[in-house]
Parts: sequence; C-alpha cells; structure tokens
Amino acid sequence: MAATAAREAGAYDLWACALTRHAFIEVYERHFDRAAPMLHLASELARRGDSQLSTRHWVAVVQAEAWAGLGELTACERTLDAAEEVHGLPGPVHNGGWLRFDGSRMAEERGTCYVELGRLDLAETALNQALNQPLSARRRGSVLIDLAALGVRRQDVDQLVSYTNAALVTARQTGSGVLQRKLTVLADRFGPVLRDRRARQVRDEISSLAHP
Repeated sequence: MAATAAREAGAYDLWACALTRHAFIEVYERHFDRAAPMLHLASELARRGDSQLSTRHWVAVVQAEAWAGLGELTACERTLDAAEEVHGLPGPVHNGGWLRFDGSRMAEERGTCYVELGRLDLAETALNQALNQPLSARRRGSVLIDLAALGVRRQDVDQLVSYTNAALVTARQTGSGVLQRKLTVLADRFGPVLRDRRARQVRDEISSLAHP
C-alpha cells in the first residue's frame, strides 16, 4: 500500500523506503534471492530522491545483508562502503518517521555481514567495535549473538557458550522476538559443537526460550 501510494505520488524516497522494508522482511526470513531484485529497484529509486536524505544509504545497508546471504563478498563490501557515506551528509539525514537511518549501526551491520560471509576476523573486529558503543539492550543482544556465531564457526565452545548465555539474559529481559528468532537460527547451526555437553545445554536453553 505504501509503495503504491508513493509511486503514484512520485515520492521516490518514500517509495524506495517502502520497497526496502518489504525486502528487509525477506532478508530476515533468509530469502535473499527474493530481496535482491526489490533492493535493486529501491536503489534506483533512491538515486532519484532527495540527495540530502539517507535513503540510498539505508537501501545499501539492506543490500549488503542480502549480498552477504548470497555469499557475494565484493558486492557486500561495495554496498557497505556506499552506506558509510551517510556520515558525509550535512545536517539532518532522516525524518524520524519512515526514514530513520543515520549510520550509527554501521559497525553492527558490518559485523553481521562478515559473520554471514564467514570472514571471522573482520567480523570480530567490527562486532567488538559495536560493543564499545552505547547500544540499546536489543541491539547489544544482537551483537552478542553474532559473536556467539563466530564461536560456532570456529568450533570454539567457550566463546559460543559465553556470548550465547549473555544474549539469553538479554532476550529474557527484553522479551524481544527478534532476539529469540536470531537465537533459534544460531542454535540450528550448532552442528559439530553439539558433541560438547555445554553446547547442548545452551541449545536446550534457547529451545525453552522459544517454547516456554
């Protein structure tokens, strides 16, 4: 509905944002191939919008997540770099309504993308940088889960258990469905580390959170 109204009004920024919200849902559901064409169109529209707004930079961030999910490192880094250019915009870059992107989450975004791509050292650097910033509880929980995912990739059970337990505390405190979903996806990737009793215990904790 929002995309249709924006299209009819010729409101390119609003139109691009509406498409990006739809694409973000596909990324969240890990349907990266469905998100990619919507984001391509959103990017084209954003270029026709207000150059003083951060529309094109927000589109680029979501594009980066889609490229990461598709395993495309070069395209992912190109769009992350494009999103970073938001820091060069003068004055207010968003309207606080349908556009809120201001670049403050770039370290988190880079970390998430590099985890997805399996670039573990790059991911850890970005995620630790994010943890040193003031974060809401939900954002901090998301970063903790990404750091736990590095433990899965490395088969480092100590790292996995430490960060997952911290994320579980945050998920329980906030009641965040986003964190709950992200923990469930994490648990589905445990694989070989389930040989360790501690990993099985953490998996069971995640399951009990998802199915109380």
